[in-house]
Amino acid sequence: MSQAALQSALVRPGSLWSAVKVVERTGSTNADLAQSAREGIREGAVLVAESQFAGRGRLGRIWTAPPRSGLTFSVLLRPDVPLPKQGWLSLLFGLAAATAVRAETGVDVRLKWPNDLLVGERKLAGVLAERVDRAVVVGMGLNVTLRQEELPVERATSLRLSGATTVDRGVLLLAVLRELEARYREWVAADGDVESCGLRTAYLAGSATVGQEVRVELPGERVLIGLATGIDRSGYLMVRSEGTDHLLSVGDVVHVRPANP
Repeated sequence: MSQAALQSALVRPGSLWSAVKVVERTGSTNADLAQSAREGIREGAVLVAESQFAGRGRLGRIWTAPPRSGLTFSVLLRPDVPLPKQGWLSLLFGLAAATAVRAETGVDVRLKWPNDLLVGERKLAGVLAERVDRAVVVGMGLNVTLRQEELPVERATSLRLSGATTVDRGVLLLAVLRELEARYREWVAADGDVESCGLRTAYLAGSATVGQEVRVELPGERVLIGLATGIDRSGYLMVRSEGTDHLLSVGDVVHVRPANP
């Protein structure tokens, strides 16, 4: 990808995006931007890697992909939003990415709570948000051109395998960042109120989890099985199990598919 082309398209007066850097290889774009955040870098920095050797997913998982086969990048945000409302930021990022990728590729991308991108029940991308002092670094790994034998896990997929109309990573990155900027500005302008800015409604419309029977693996090796009934104003997953409603701020969700008759 061309750093100069991305800079020209994104960094302009009034834009959220303040700098775009493309590196050939790094351990983790999130870790690199986190260090830059500690050094006081401006909001809106974007770091893109052609390959990562120490990429991380949610819950400490390792994320890998062949060089140039995916879209791997992180952004630095400093949201002027009350801290209790900032839990929605990673969901906002996932929604923006799913919306942009769907529009650019024609692939029906949906969201698994909190922020995985799915095609059917196969994982297309994951999002990881990490707080660094008063900033938040959010990264995404999107499978773009991986072949079947290159997929990191059996239940993964890529845009190429999903019949995407484009697999141009530069086009996809620009689309995601433009959608992210629009959603982020609306959310910040609403002081983090996900109802008044339409964020919660839009997320629910794109959710593959709400309305599903789910199995949620919780900290402490606990498991909750029930019906995902919604997402509350804090971004928590609402699950009804054995007549009791549960609010979950963290957990690994599996969509329970009905057994074959």
